[in-house]
Amino acid sequence: MKNNKKELLPEQREELLNTLKTRFEKNMNRHQGLEWANVLAKLEAKPQKLWSLDDMEISGGEPDVVGYDQKTDEYIFYDCSPESPKGRRSVCYDGEALESRKEHKPKNSALEMAAAMGIEILTEEQYRELQQFGKFDTKTSSWIKTPADIRKLGGAIFADYRYGTIFVYHNGAESYYGARGFRASLKV
Repeated sequence: MKNNKKELLPEQREELLNTLKTRFEKNMNRHQGLEWANVLAKLEAKPQKLWSLDDMEISGGEPDVVGYDQKTDEYIFYDCSPESPKGRRSVCYDGEALESRKEHKPKNSALEMAAAMGIEILTEEQYRELQQFGKFDTKTSSWIKTPADIRKLGGAIFADYRYGTIFVYHNGAESYYGARGFRASLKV
């Protein structure tokens, strides 16, 4: 259980940091030239970010460092689970889409879940960048940030990896499927 201050209990914090360190060390191809000690220092200085990373972990995202933004002096985490995070599937795109469904509503939407977790849904550019580190979403798909002009017309976009290619598709924003979730990023 987490407390209401969006801070992890000491044992939860240690468990998460150990998980993140192990993943970081096992996947050096995602963050060449970066050192865990520097990432750890940032994480320790921002306990609210640990809360978000823990939510990413609990929902099946397997967050890992994929870069460093020199302009903002922040490390960038993406969901690196092989498939779309299991705890974030069967959701429509946003709150407006959720409200528009008359029946068989999903429990939540991708954008509302991401906001509650303190994370950002991946853009198409970020999704394509993620695919440079491996093959992700070979059996599932992930909602990605939809341009306003598409969303205004009722649509939303998602992506997956099939036949050695990244495909970006469209669907009604109110649709949801058991094999579609969303991937996210977090800067620390």
